[in-house]
Amino acid sequence: MSTTLTRPTTHASSTHARVAAASLASASLLAIAGFTVLGVVFEYPQILEEPTSDVLSLFRENQTSVTTWFLVLAVSAALMAPAGIALGRLAGGRLGRWIAIVGIAAATVQVIGLQRWITLVPGIAKDALDPAASEDAEARFELFHLVLGKVVGETIGYALTAVFTVLVVRALRRTVLPRWAAAIGYTAAALIATGIAVPLVPAASLTNFAGYVAWCAWLLLVSWLLVRPYAAEQASVFPDSQRTPA
Repeated sequence: MSTTLTRPTTHASSTHARVAAASLASASLLAIAGFTVLGVVFEYPQILEEPTSDVLSLFRENQTSVTTWFLVLAVSAALMAPAGIALGRLAGGRLGRWIAIVGIAAATVQVIGLQRWITLVPGIAKDALDPAASEDAEARFELFHLVLGKVVGETIGYALTAVFTVLVVRALRRTVLPRWAAAIGYTAAALIATGIAVPLVPAASLTNFAGYVAWCAWLLLVSWLLVRPYAAEQASVFPDSQRTPA
């Protein structure tokens, strides 16, 4: 299957492809870095299965690092918005509009879920040190974790990320995505979507995690495939023999 764009190359489409590629690659690399460091300094996400008092205690011990790397994850999630807009413009039509809408929505809900670690949890963790206020502080943490974390950031975020991925595959499978790359995208989307069932099927957290690992790798692949047609075109326009020596 050809991996060259079927539509005529224009400056605008080249720009959209490069913006999308940069956004997707940055989102992937930041997510990988964020989850890796948080796994080391905060035992994330396993720490969330521990008692709330233990979660807040470990948070306080590493507060600067934890908030910094959750900010990195929030930036990673936010990059899905410009990626969605650029991919939507590249695809065009009704499908392009839906890619932009779902990309922005996916970015928004995940940022809402992640920002609690930056804006809300520090105050809650401090209040929990006061014996008179610790019970209320822990209750607030659990409420925010349920509503902003599990419902908004995770459940809705999983669904929107899976839909966004499917839409992107549909838009690119006849232009830059070979069949095997499209299959990886669909598989990652399906595995991510299993995260919706985690409250009922705890084992789904494993398939969801596997989906995100595959998804991050797939984003890097898509980024490369997006810019490759335009790099090839530039090479044909400016062959080595016509380039000015540095």
